[in-house]
Amino acid sequence: MKGPRTLKSERLYTGKVFNLVVDEVEYATGNRAIREVADHPGGAVVIPFINHSTVLMIRQFRYPMKEVLYEAPAGKLDPQEDPADCARRELEEETGYSAGHLEKLTAIYTSPGFCNERLHLFLATGLTKTSTGPRLEEGEQGLIIEPVQLEEALRMVERGEIVDAKTICGLFLALRRMGERRR
Repeated sequence: MKGPRTLKSERLYTGKVFNLVVDEVEYATGNRAIREVADHPGGAVVIPFINHSTVLMIRQFRYPMKEVLYEAPAGKLDPQEDPADCARRELEEETGYSAGHLEKLTAIYTSPGFCNERLHLFLATGLTKTSTGPRLEEGEQGLIIEPVQLEEALRMVERGEIVDAKTICGLFLALRRMGERRR
C-alpha cells in the first residue's frame, strides 16, 4: 500500500520533547488533506529486574495527565544515540542501577495516528547499584523507585493501576522472555 504524496510540509513548532509538523497531502483519489505530526526523536524503555521475579518500577508525576503513574524507566534518545546506550543511561539516571546484561525486546510506535515516536524496549538483568545513585532531572525530582514482584505488576495492569502503554508492553514481553529462560 502506498501512502499519500506530500505536497507541502511546514514545521510550526520546535520544542524540547517534540516538534509539530503540518503536511498538506494528496491521496491516490486526488483528495487533499492536512496531516499534523508530532515529530519525536524516539526513546528507550528498560524493564529492570533486580532478581528473577522482582522488577524496578518508578512512580512519577506526569504533567499531561496531572497524576502520578507507575512506569518503567525510560527516556528520549539524544541525536544519533544508540537506543541501548540510551537505555543504560536512563536506567542509571532514574534508578541508580546499572545493568550487567541488556537485551532488546522489540521496538514499538506509541501513537502512529499522529506521532512518529518509536520506543525501543529492553530487558535489564544483573543490576548493580552505581556509586552515584540516581541523577534526576528537575521534572523527575519527586520520582519514587519501587521494587515490585512481576506477578503483582501484571495484576496492577489488570486492575488499571499501571496504565502506561510502554510499561505494559515491556512487562508482558519481559515475562515471556524470562519464562523462556526458565525452560
